[in-house]
Amino acid sequence: MIKSSRNALLGYARVSTEDQANDAQLIELKAAGCTVIFEEHGSGASRARPVLARLLREIQPGDVLVVVRLDRLARSVSHLLAVIEQLEDKGAHFRSLHDPIDTSTPQGMFSLQVLGAVAQLERALISERTKAGINAARARGKLPGNPGLREKRPEALAKLSQARKRGHLADLSATMSSWLPIVQRMRPEHPWEDVARSIHQHTGQKWNVDRLRRSVRVLVKEGLADSGLTTPSPRRTPEDRLMTLVTGIANANPDLTLREIAIQLEAMHERTSRGASRWAASSVKNLLDRARKLGLVFS
Repeated sequence: MIKSSRNALLGYARVSTEDQANDAQLIELKAAGCTVIFEEHGSGASRARPVLARLLREIQPGDVLVVVRLDRLARSVSHLLAVIEQLEDKGAHFRSLHDPIDTSTPQGMFSLQVLGAVAQLERALISERTKAGINAARARGKLPGNPGLREKRPEALAKLSQARKRGHLADLSATMSSWLPIVQRMRPEHPWEDVARSIHQHTGQKWNVDRLRRSVRVLVKEGLADSGLTTPSPRRTPEDRLMTLVTGIANANPDLTLREIAIQLEAMHERTSRGASRWAASSVKNLLDRARKLGLVFS
């Protein structure tokens, strides 16, 4: 975890595997006042950036992520905008020393908006070129796509599988700051069903239980999450599960009344521990009282 004071400057230096000389980046970042510097080793084309993912997960409100140049951070304009959006969600800022981008200033935000327009134009042009290429290939009697995949060649299928795995890891790395802390707080004490429900309540993200379990295993395999998260959860009584569910609803919105929580449970078609379909406020209160004694209710 980053131990930083408010408005700390956090440097990010990426150096490719074939060129390990990142001293110049470190010198510039230190000269700019960076108190902590994260070093990433890997190709600029690689979508997997575990060090960057950890930085985005731990950065605090008011902190500033600093790079020497934009190409040290992002592999494309769309990737850059996605990273900056994550920083904005956490109340942090971004600055590039050699580019006119500093999201803590109006001028820097204007430059960012220009980049966003360029990215949108770039996507439109790529789409047009792709459609034109497909139409031209069809006119010549050729089928679009990879012939190796059409013929199901093993080497082509293996490459596709690896590319999908890298893309999946990159997607997980880019989003895990919003949902992984919930998994870390609840696993392995709580079953995956309750974890998925809690993520939905806190973030609005809908997770299939199998997909959530597989995603956490991928992060564990890559060293981005603790292996203890995948430990089987202990057997729980139906009332324990209901207590966890009610606690999650109450923590997600502390202003809800007991009756409003009961209405939510009925809308979710949850039955009481005695099998009734209608929930009384007193039943909700009993579950919350138990949760408070166990320290599970935030407020």
